[in-house]
Amino acid sequence: MNNETSHILSPTEIVESNIKLEVNRSNMPLLKMVLLGILAGIFISCGAQASNVAMHALPNVSTARIVAGCVFAIGLMLVVFIGAELFTGDCLLIMGVLDKKVKTLTMIRILIVVFISNLIGALIVVLLVYYSGQLGYSNDMLGAFTIKVAMGKVEKSFISSFSSGILCNVFVCGAVLMMTSAKDASGKVWTCFFSILAFVVSGFEHCVANMYYIPVGILAKNNEVYANKAMELYGYTKEQLDKLNVKSFLVDSTIPVTIGNVFGGVVLVGLMMWMAYGTKYDKKVKNLTK
Repeated sequence: MNNETSHILSPTEIVESNIKLEVNRSNMPLLKMVLLGILAGIFISCGAQASNVAMHALPNVSTARIVAGCVFAIGLMLVVFIGAELFTGDCLLIMGVLDKKVKTLTMIRILIVVFISNLIGALIVVLLVYYSGQLGYSNDMLGAFTIKVAMGKVEKSFISSFSSGILCNVFVCGAVLMMTSAKDASGKVWTCFFSILAFVVSGFEHCVANMYYIPVGILAKNNEVYANKAMELYGYTKEQLDKLNVKSFLVDSTIPVTIGNVFGGVVLVGLMMWMAYGTKYDKKVKNLTK
């Protein structure tokens, strides 16, 4: 098919286009990066809170996850269309590093800055949602459900959170690259939608989304009304709820999920795509086989 008339870029063009984006990202002023990182944290958290609202009263798990996935996708759409900086998507900086157009230390610096900025944005939404009274929906059921979601995340083992984080960012980085491949808005929407739907339905772990899900769960747990409702509906004991805290958020969830997200984005997507379609790698292989 003639590329001029095609509605999508070829895989090689996707890699080349992404590398150009990463070079631009590496030259971004610090303040702009921080602001766009905060914005991405806000966008992803808005998608997360909306997904909780959409699914909290649905009894069937499969139906609830499908509904949540349909709603959550708006978060990544906002990030990509507006140009915000999301930690998980920025793992694709590895392509620029491998192509020797971005320094390794620059990639590490960007990931650290964006991670912290995403956290700030997420916590802003956490506070706004909590004080908006939204968690009182359905006779306080949403508050109880919010606690349940957070508990499910901090109760996972290290290997479970790590593996889930890897698989999550395969979908997220795949969505980012597919949106890069589409040349029109509708193409970008649909390429994002199905990939994010699949990741949410699968129940995989996204470190930035968890920056909303777990802290808002901690706030809800510290509210006696929501805590009592969670114990009534889901059978939690006070001792179990006490395990939902800042330590469990950072140590039991954030560390393994973040490591998994980085591995999935850097190795399983970024590295493999560059090795398969990167022009510099292709030339290197050809030179070795002569």
